[in-house]
Amino acid sequence: MYKFIVLLFISTSIIYSQENRGYIVKVGDKAPSFHLEKNSSFIDENKGKVIMIQFTASWCGVCINEMPFIEKEIWQKHKKNDDFVLIALTKDSDLRPQREKEIKLLIDKTGVTYPVKTDFNSEIFQLFAEKKAGVTRNIIINQTGEIAFLTRLFDHDEFNEMKIVIDRLLKNKK
Repeated sequence: MYKFIVLLFISTSIIYSQENRGYIVKVGDKAPSFHLEKNSSFIDENKGKVIMIQFTASWCGVCINEMPFIEKEIWQKHKKNDDFVLIALTKDSDLRPQREKEIKLLIDKTGVTYPVKTDFNSEIFQLFAEKKAGVTRNIIINQTGEIAFLTRLFDHDEFNEMKIVIDRLLKNKK
């Protein structure tokens, strides 16, 4: 009986980190295709790489707390790895002058150096999560374009699990 309880306890964090929590996608799904500034699909354009998408906002306190950890523990470690891509997509204003100010404010507050772009009308966000679901979400996509890990909010244990998944995917190139 004790072995069962221990095993259940160990696997709880993995189950917890992959719960729905407002997502309309799940681990193992093919990542939805979307376009940023180029005409080609961001996912297709980066096929063969590990992709991390962070959904964030300049007004989100949890996002602002998480971003320096992403910068220090993920971006600084992998930014020179051609097999890794990281992008933050903000749910901020779609008015161009305001949008640029909000992104600059977010970068200034957090000190991040990874790319931050606006998700116009939350169109990309809604491919992954319910329209009214909250931000502070990270999506890890493997080299074949499948979702490998999902986070919600900023939990250190879940964040550490995400780092392990990224490292494992980068070591096991497909």
